[in-house]
Amino acid sequence: MTTLHHQTAPTTPRAGEPVMTLRDVEKHFPVKEGVIQRVVGQVRAVDGVSFEVRRGETLGLVGESGCGKTTLGRAIAGLIQPTGGGIYFRLGDIDRALVDDISAIPEADRTSAQRDRLRRIDSAHRIDEMSGEAWRTYRRNCQMVFQDAFSSLNPRQLIKDVVGRPLRVYKEASGSELTERVVGLLESVGLGRQHLYRYPHQFSGGQRQRVSIARALALDPEFIVLDEPTSALDVSVQAQILNLLHELQEERGLTYLFISHDLGVVQLMSDRIAVMYLGEVVEQGTAEELFEDPRHPYTEALLAANPDVDDPDAEMQGLEGTVPDPANPPEGCRFHTRCPVATPICGWEVDDAVAWLNLDPAVFESLADVERRSNFDATLVFGDEASAATVTKAMENGTVPSAMASALEHVSTDDNKVHIRFADVDPVELEDIGDGHLTNCVLHTSRRRKL
Repeated sequence: MTTLHHQTAPTTPRAGEPVMTLRDVEKHFPVKEGVIQRVVGQVRAVDGVSFEVRRGETLGLVGESGCGKTTLGRAIAGLIQPTGGGIYFRLGDIDRALVDDISAIPEADRTSAQRDRLRRIDSAHRIDEMSGEAWRTYRRNCQMVFQDAFSSLNPRQLIKDVVGRPLRVYKEASGSELTERVVGLLESVGLGRQHLYRYPHQFSGGQRQRVSIARALALDPEFIVLDEPTSALDVSVQAQILNLLHELQEERGLTYLFISHDLGVVQLMSDRIAVMYLGEVVEQGTAEELFEDPRHPYTEALLAANPDVDDPDAEMQGLEGTVPDPANPPEGCRFHTRCPVATPICGWEVDDAVAWLNLDPAVFESLADVERRSNFDATLVFGDEASAATVTKAMENGTVPSAMASALEHVSTDDNKVHIRFADVDPVELEDIGDGHLTNCVLHTSRRRKL
């Protein structure tokens, strides 16, 4: 079995200016219903993500399946168009400060000079506003390695053509020179000349992933998005591919965005880690900080659910509850519906009360309607007065979770109706709690003063 070389995470990331800069990036997908496919909502797959990927580092992006990390990776690679926010390539310090300053000003209040400056920066650095030579430069310097290598390779093309296509498109080489360049790329990933005239189906899973990596390296890019590059491989093959990626990074000075749900792999590969939940980044910091001193309950839950390689007998703890609907995520902390240490200021709302009612099938079946005035204020209409009285009594005597009960500002009964109102909360924001360690958990941010 191949041994995975342990890459010790440094106390501070390797120095370097940002290659990719994300500011409030969103990607929403429409929810359509009916014969005419009327849009009735939006699935907020990525919802306001901001971070930077610095030159020469590996930024790990981790989270449960469905949290939005692959969608974000595809947006960064330019494969899908973001709905909002900006993804910038090679944005310098001065321009980055200008973008932040101008973006903080409401659009209606911006001067014509500010608008012109922002347009010039966007056309040169924002990937969805680029054109011409700026777009070509970005495309050749940002490549992607996909989770399923087989589906990402054309089954009708020889490996010589698969790996050589980027070189032909950018007119880097042709004829015998192209062939030799492809051979060199294959050799750099542990393959060779004997593999030139084979088809993808003639390779093992690990070999196909090596071909994908060779293709990504063809144009000598600065930045590579690695979307779960080893999750479909056997453990021994995973180690080979991870070692290869680490060696290539050291040799070529590559910058990686490493997307994975495997915390063990992320810890080995990453300088810094961003943890995503339900479309948002909830914690960000160095690999050492997040593994030794996590400051968000979701990060703690992921660590508890990860097998302990040092102690095989350690008990794994899974997350309880279900992920909220990404088309209607909670207003406050999005993790509070599953959080074991939720507080009254985490953002309790009407949906939480309805979910609690679902624990008692008899009462829940009596719920006829929910008349919403807002996410925090509604009237629950029941089929009979007895059910309404039961619910009101439970809410008043603390049968509901204590944090939810403390967040209730008003509960009253009117025949078969229960009026409830929770305290309004604003969306939580990432805060720097020291040395670049960011979290949006109210237990560690400025909101803690309200507890």
